Amino acid sequence: MTDLKPLALLLTAVLVLAGCAGAPAPASQLEFLGKIELAHGLLFADTTVGGLSGITYDAGRDRYYVISDDRSEKNPARFYTMSIALSEGNLARVDLLGSTSLLNTDGKPFPRRSATSVPPDPEGIAFDARRKQLYWSSEGERIVKPDTPPVLLDPWVRIAGLDGAFHGQFTLPPELHMSPADAGPRKNQALEGLTLAPDGTALWAGMEAPGFDDGPVPTAEHGALTRITRLDPVTRQPTAQYAYPLDAVSSGEGGDNGLSDLVALDAEDFLVIERGHGTRTSVRIFRASVAGADDILGRPSSAGAVPMRKSLVDDLSATVHSVDNVEGITLGPKLPDGRQSVVMVTDDNFSPDQVTQLLAFAL
Repeated sequence: MTDLKPLALLLTAVLVLAGCAGAPAPASQLEFLGKIELAHGLLFADTTVGGLSGITYDAGRDRYYVISDDRSEKNPARFYTMSIALSEGNLARVDLLGSTSLLNTDGKPFPRRSATSVPPDPEGIAFDARRKQLYWSSEGERIVKPDTPPVLLDPWVRIAGLDGAFHGQFTLPPELHMSPADAGPRKNQALEGLTLAPDGTALWAGMEAPGFDDGPVPTAEHGALTRITRLDPVTRQPTAQYAYPLDAVSSGEGGDNGLSDLVALDAEDFLVIERGHGTRTSVRIFRASVAGADDILGRPSSAGAVPMRKSLVDDLSATVHSVDNVEGITLGPKLPDGRQSVVMVTDDNFSPDQVTQLLAFAL
């Protein structure tokens, strides 16, 4: 980890109300506390800050770990350490404190793509306070073209120290393995979200979109079923899997819709981000539960399964001005009034047409 003098960023938004009903638990509201935008191409610790696709909170240190989906193209795969000031009940300040390279099994940073190396596609991150370690996910790679050998890299969930060192890897079920055939995950639509249950007994990994065996991706006419997998942090094995119902596309012509992250509220309930891009950006937060859903672990197809229940909490594309590509969500500290803070981050894809945002809410 590279520790530098904190880089302070100023608040760029005002307080607005963003409320909506939540279920299956009793109704709750998300109150928008503000957002901070980072300059495009911001340089910190000899890296370009961008592609922020997942966020997790370390309550003991009052720090956030934010993963970048840079596939070692601009800089080696990494996560950032941040301080986010919420103590006054609003989002007032963000400090960048450090940049840490995620290390491969050989103890070295991941190299750029080459004829002999396919770097990971980092997406999700979760901090385990009990074991003082991080979990992070990669979507892998799938390039299948006629008359060309396929390029396949399975999705993974790995364990890292706070120094980025490799500490192990989870076993994933067969339906999460890449295939040259039309089976398994689609390219760039695999493990997108990651969250640890509050009691530390379960790690949950969410797929962005359905695999080939689970049917077509969402369209404007219909939604789809993707998968959320429960993993045991002790055995590092999958223990259950559930079908999550994605909404139909609502982001306009040429748009999509997928699960970009989730955060566990308890052993069964989550806040889930669904976001899509087309002629406009769509970002919606749902409350979802595995209670009563069928366990589909080991089933090649989710057809006929009882899916998770969900209910809309907030449509951020309607309630937060100029919200961008929200890809990460975590629970922060309790606010002075006793409510739970929720912090989100956007992925600018290193594009000048998009923006990196940190957003805070009260639940």
